[in-house]
Amino acid sequence: MSDMTVAAGRRSRWGLFIAPVLLLILAVAWSCFWFYAASQAEVAADAWRAQEAKSGRIYDCAKRSIAGFPFRFEVQCSGASVALVSQNASKTPFTAKLDNILVVAQVYDPKLVIAEFSAPATLTDGVTQNTFVVKWSKGRSSVVGLPAVPDRASIVFDDPVINRLDGSVQVPLARAKQVELHGRLADGSPADHPVIETVAHIAQGSIQGVHPLLAEPFEADTRAKITGLSDLTPKPWPQRFREIQAAGGHIEIVQSRIQQGEMIAVAAGTLGLSANGRLDGELQMTVTGLERVIPALGIEKMLEEGVPQATLDRVAPGVKSQDLNNLFGALDRAVPGLGKVIKQNANAGVAAGINSIGTESTLEGKKARSFPLKFVDGAVLLGPVKVGQIPPLY
Repeated sequence: MSDMTVAAGRRSRWGLFIAPVLLLILAVAWSCFWFYAASQAEVAADAWRAQEAKSGRIYDCAKRSIAGFPFRFEVQCSGASVALVSQNASKTPFTAKLDNILVVAQVYDPKLVIAEFSAPATLTDGVTQNTFVVKWSKGRSSVVGLPAVPDRASIVFDDPVINRLDGSVQVPLARAKQVELHGRLADGSPADHPVIETVAHIAQGSIQGVHPLLAEPFEADTRAKITGLSDLTPKPWPQRFREIQAAGGHIEIVQSRIQQGEMIAVAAGTLGLSANGRLDGELQMTVTGLERVIPALGIEKMLEEGVPQATLDRVAPGVKSQDLNNLFGALDRAVPGLGKVIKQNANAGVAAGINSIGTESTLEGKKARSFPLKFVDGAVLLGPVKVGQIPPLY
């Protein structure tokens, strides 16, 4: 065998080792990169927590770990807690405690962060001292744009239930099949007059203890814009609402749709705040199945309990509440049962009154009525009739 043949054989055998050696070098380099990036992620997380703490948002974990090698980062936070601390108030406006949070980011797309939340969560309002317990079957969120200012964020809960703690008893407040909330910074910056655009979806939602109408399952979709915020630093809600009112801010309901059984309502308009901290504004509504809604508003019950003078001043100026109640009593004495009959037919009269001020319309192929829903210093007016009162927000 010639020397040239031996040399060629040696070169060919070396070639067999080149690919495995390169793979080994790449694997070692990638491992070094991942562990270095993981350590930097923890450093960045600590720096982010410190920065957030300066703004009054305190994040903490009883136990934190990082995994996900080789292609992603998984940060596990057990015994998670969040506290919003107002810089201008002695009380903590809000605290939340969760069982576990798992945050995931892909190595190749670190600006997209996905999180999963384990139930339950305990929320405490430091101003009112109310405590709420929230449960769900699955909770997750996504944030795009980190570590700088997020471009948009979403959060979704399946089968959420909210209960208020009354001592050791959990009082049901709200539940749904699914709740989605999507938000983005439409204008401004977090530190300078941000404009927030939000989209909300509620599937099979119900709210207890407010009005019988809300206790029945409903579907809701809303898109809105919020203006008048000075910044996004944590503050008590009364203080934030005062700032919005002082700045002439408002909530623009760009589009809203609610369906409950055969009743469908769509609305759009603008709501602001009065100097007293109550809702002011008007929504233009189109409703199908109005004949079902009117009886549920409880006009008859309102008459039985006595008509508030403020309502009469709007509906029938000059008529006194006591005079009207005395009239019902006199009718019953003159013709037993007459006053009751009039009260029982009040709903029909209200429906006729609203039909007289509304206009005929069509909504999703069904006959409907269009009319304004007005908010006057917290009073909710369906046409000329007060159907509700919203308490002040500050």
